[in-house]
Amino acid sequence: MTPLIDYHRDQELALIGLANAPVNALGHALRQALAEACSTAANDPHVRAIVLYGLDLPFSAGADISEFGSPLTWQTPSLPDLLPELAQIDKPLVAAIDGVALGGGLELALVCSHRVAVTSARLGLPEVTLGVIPGAGGTQRLPRLIGVEAALDMMLGGQPISAQRGHELGLIDCLVEQRHALLESACGFARQLLADQSPARRHRPAPAQAPSADFFQAQQAQLTARKPGQLAPQMVLDAVRAACELNLSEGLAYEQALFRKALQSPQALALRHQFFAKNEALKIPGIDRSTPLRPINRVAVVGAGTMGGGIAMNFVNAGIAVTLLELSPQALDRGLAQIRKNYESSRQRGKITEAQLEQRMALLHGTLDYADLADADLVIEAVFENLEVKQQVFRTLDEVCKPGAILASNTSTLDVDQIAAVTRRPQDVVGLHFFSPANVMRLLEVVRGAATAADVLATTLNIAKRIDKLPVVSGVCFGFIGNRMLEPYAREAHRLVLEGATPAQVDGVLTGIGLAMGVFAMYDLAGIDIGYQVRQARSEYIAHDPSYFRLADELCSLGRHGQKSGRGFYRYEGRERLDDPEVVEIAERLAAELGIERRSISDQEIHDRCLFMLINEGLQLLDEGIALRSGDVDLVWTNGYGFPAWRGGPLHYAEHLGLNAVLAGIEHYREALGAYGQMWLQSAPLLERLVARQHTLIAQR
Repeated sequence: MTPLIDYHRDQELALIGLANAPVNALGHALRQALAEACSTAANDPHVRAIVLYGLDLPFSAGADISEFGSPLTWQTPSLPDLLPELAQIDKPLVAAIDGVALGGGLELALVCSHRVAVTSARLGLPEVTLGVIPGAGGTQRLPRLIGVEAALDMMLGGQPISAQRGHELGLIDCLVEQRHALLESACGFARQLLADQSPARRHRPAPAQAPSADFFQAQQAQLTARKPGQLAPQMVLDAVRAACELNLSEGLAYEQALFRKALQSPQALALRHQFFAKNEALKIPGIDRSTPLRPINRVAVVGAGTMGGGIAMNFVNAGIAVTLLELSPQALDRGLAQIRKNYESSRQRGKITEAQLEQRMALLHGTLDYADLADADLVIEAVFENLEVKQQVFRTLDEVCKPGAILASNTSTLDVDQIAAVTRRPQDVVGLHFFSPANVMRLLEVVRGAATAADVLATTLNIAKRIDKLPVVSGVCFGFIGNRMLEPYAREAHRLVLEGATPAQVDGVLTGIGLAMGVFAMYDLAGIDIGYQVRQARSEYIAHDPSYFRLADELCSLGRHGQKSGRGFYRYEGRERLDDPEVVEIAERLAAELGIERRSISDQEIHDRCLFMLINEGLQLLDEGIALRSGDVDLVWTNGYGFPAWRGGPLHYAEHLGLNAVLAGIEHYREALGAYGQMWLQSAPLLERLVARQHTLIAQR
C-alpha cells in the first residue's frame, strides 16, 4: 500500500507531503497518518518548523464525501478533533498550497500559522453546496482572520476564490508564481520566520467583531428572501454570529453541534445525492478509458440565432475555433453582433478583459457557404425545431463534411434517429441539446441514437467537459429526459387552471417547494408560441383530449406570447410580473365550452398532480432505458428546469415523500378525476413494482 504521507527532514524543517491521490481527500486514513506525522515533528527537538504540502497533488480538496454520514466521519482522529491539536503545536506550521484548498483542506490551512500559495491555487469553503456548514473550524477561524463580511461571502456563496484574492484578504501570506517553486519558497518562508524569531501565531481566541449592530439582522432578511427554505445558509449565518459572540473554543463547540445537525438533514442527503449523481453521469455502458476519442480542434455551428450564437460562445470560451454559418448576410451579421454584445456585457462587468474579448471574437469565422465546414471536426446544427428542416441540413452536411466528423443536432424534442437516417453516416450523428441561454446553462443532454458510435459518444462527453458543461446521456424519445417529463407536469398545471386554480396559485405552490420558477412563469419566459409549435407535432394528443393545453393554445391565438409580447399567463410591466384577471376569464369560458366543472383547488392537489406526474414520467423513462439512472433524471431537472438541488431532484424527492405515497396519490386522482383521470393518470409500472416489493429507493429496482 502506498504511504499516504511523505515525511522527511530538511535540516531544521519537517516536510510533510500529503499523498492521498487524486485530490488529497481528508479521509480517516489520511487524517490518522497526518496526526502521526505532525506529532513526530512536534516532538522532535531538531525540528523548528513544519511545512505541509501536497506531494505532486493538490493541497487538499477537503473531506472524503463518501464518509459523510458514516462512522468514519467521527472515527478518531476526526477532523474537528485533529485540527485543534495541530493548532497547539508550538512551532511555525506553514501550509504550501497548490491546486486547491477546499472545505476541510482550507480548514487545515487555517490552523497553520502561515499560508504560502501558488497564484493559480483556488481556496474555498463550499460546504453549503452539500447542505452542511464548515465543521472543522471554518466558521470560527476564517472570520477572525479575514473579517466577518469576507468570510460570510466565501461560505454563503460556496465558490472558491483565487489565491491572489486570498492574499488581498489576508488569508494568504505569500504568493508564488511558479508551481515548481512552491515547496522551495515555502521552506524559505519558514526559515525566514525562524530567522526573524517570529512567533508561531494562531488565531486570537477572542470573538470576531461584527461589522455593525444590525449586520446579522440584515443578513438574515437577505437570506430569507434569496434562499427560502434552505437550512445550510441559515446555519452558516448562525455559526458566524457565534464567532462574534463566543470565544474560539466555545464557538468551535457551537459550530460542531450545528454541523452534526446539518449533516443528518434531508437537504444534506439530497445534495450528496446530487454530488454523486454528477460523478455517476459519466459512467456509460460501452464507454471506458480505452474508448478512443476523435480530435476536436475546429467546430462549426449551423445557425447564428440566439441558440446557435450561444453554442458558439461555449467553444470560443474554451479556445476552440468556430465557423458560424447562416443563410443570409443580414442574419449572420446579427448573430456575430449579438455575440460581441454578449462579450461586451461581460467585459463591462469585469468578467473578461478587452484583450480577451478580441481574442474570442478572432476565433469566430462567419460564413454563408457550407463548403467552409469541410474541415470541421464537430458540426452542431442549431436551426428551427422542425424535422424536415433539420433533415435537409443533415443531407447537406453529409455531402460537405469530412469523413469522421461528428454531426450533432441541437434538437430539444425531435427524433435523432430520423435525423441520422438521412445521412450515409448515422454512426457519426448524436444529439446535443443545449439549454437556453446556451452560453450560461451548464446542462447538456447528450442523445445517443440507435447507431451512434461509442467513440462519438465518448468524444462528445469529453468535449462537454472541455466547454464546462454537465453532460447527461439520454436515449431517443420525444423530448428526451427533460422535455418528456415537462409535458405531463405542465399538462396538469394547465388543466388545474381550467378546473378552478389560478396561474399564480399553481406557480406559488411550485416555487413554495423551491422551484426557481412555476410552470406559467416559465412558459411566459420561453414563449407560449414556442410551446404551441412543438405541440403541433403531437396533434394526436389534442384529438385524444380537447382540453389538452387548451388554455395555452388560446392565449397563443390571441397573440399573448408571454414576456416578449407583454402578456401571456401574466401581464408584464417591464420585467415585473402581474396577475391578469383576463386569463381567469378565458379559463372560465374554455371550461364551460369543454364541460369542465370549476371548483376550489387546494394547494395539496396542485402539488400532488403536478409533481407526482413529473415523478411518474421520470420513472417511466428509467423503465424504458431512456435514462440510465435516477440520478441522471435528477441532474437534468435540477440543472435545466430549476428543480431545487437541495431537494435532490424529482426522483430523490419521491423517495423522500415515500414511493408508496406517490403511487397512492396517483391512484387517488385517477379515480377522483373521472374520465380525465382514467385518460392521463396511469401510474408507471416501475412505480407499482417498487411499491409492491416494499422498496423505498428507486435504485433498488
